[in-house]
Amino acid sequence: MHNIKDIRNDPSKFKDSLKKRFLDLDLNKLLELDENNRKLIQEKENLEKEKKEISKSKNKDLFEKSKSISKKIDVLENKLKEIKVNLENILSSLPNIPYDDVPVGKDESSNKEVSKSGSIPKFDFKPKSHFELGENLNMLDFDLATKTTGSRFVFVKDKLALLERAISNFMIDVHTNQNGYQEISPPLIASESTMYGTGQLPKFENDQFEIKFDDKNDRKFLIPTAEVILTNMGKDRIFHLNELPLRLVASTPCFRKEAGSYGKDTKGMIRQHQFYKVELVSIVEPHNCLIELDRMTNCATKILDLLKLPYRKIILSSGDMGFSAEKTFDIEVWLPAENKYREISSCSSCGSFQARRMKSRYKNKKNETVFLGTLNGSGLAVGRTLIAILENYQQSDGSIKIPEVLKPYMNNLDKIVKK
Repeated sequence: MHNIKDIRNDPSKFKDSLKKRFLDLDLNKLLELDENNRKLIQEKENLEKEKKEISKSKNKDLFEKSKSISKKIDVLENKLKEIKVNLENILSSLPNIPYDDVPVGKDESSNKEVSKSGSIPKFDFKPKSHFELGENLNMLDFDLATKTTGSRFVFVKDKLALLERAISNFMIDVHTNQNGYQEISPPLIASESTMYGTGQLPKFENDQFEIKFDDKNDRKFLIPTAEVILTNMGKDRIFHLNELPLRLVASTPCFRKEAGSYGKDTKGMIRQHQFYKVELVSIVEPHNCLIELDRMTNCATKILDLLKLPYRKIILSSGDMGFSAEKTFDIEVWLPAENKYREISSCSSCGSFQARRMKSRYKNKKNETVFLGTLNGSGLAVGRTLIAILENYQQSDGSIKIPEVLKPYMNNLDKIVKK
């Protein structure tokens, strides 16, 4: 969320910044609401002062006047509540402002490659897709999942289920033992206010799985990413400086409707309603956000380096970034069957955008209470890592070699073969 004072102080600058998001906002309504809000607050404070003076005077002749003032104050409070709701509705719908070095563009076509790493494998046969490989091994079953649950779900079985678990455990071990993250096993259900805090609500409500409760006012959702629940660990809290930076990691299932992806990646595991992900979250002093973003991105790419999977790092354009992000690096892994790179991680700095929504603050060196900075990133998407291993480590007979670093997690198995 944005600070209304910053918008008020330089509305044209704010409007120009939002244009980088290709959002041409008419600020007149927002500024008018803000002005009315401040006028009514002043009017209310004057009335309260007058009422207080009457009370001090203990003049019974002014009793009726005091009652009249109380009624006026009640009317003003109701008006202020209405204005507050309208102000928050507008402010909560506005995306974060892109950082200065973010390339300006409407979509992914304006993203810029930063670097490439690893060697693209060469096969003496036509590489198969992950879903062909998994189905031939009888270890990926999409048809059964469609029968039991619906489309965009899968049964992962036998040694591929073991591999999926191994990937997750390996990532958690690297992030906790080498990268300095604290492991969290969080709830998988988030409240409405928690979803609001990280920016999933109200803008992206159609993409969330809501849970039905008897009390319709008690709205809760399956988490679309552990970012939501981990970042909100700082909700309504004031941190001490010595608690920062706070670095958290969790391996959880994630649930998304993929409402805007109709017709995309309908085959295989690339885009599913339920998937596993190892998520990284950092809570830092705001001026350290961009340094922390580089660190977080390096922690994510380290996993791919250890797995010896080829990848590239790109910086997202202003129009392709997430709602809460000020700067985002995507990591894309090479998929031989598609002959292209596909996203496996997205690491974002959100500045104080989420912290303001969550009222997450800290005491700085001057002992001032100010908003924190938050970051999040996949370290990595487990399902897509499984896909990348299947395709990059496939053999001509359809078997899958196990990456060296995963063998200790796979009972020292060298290869997955069809039974």
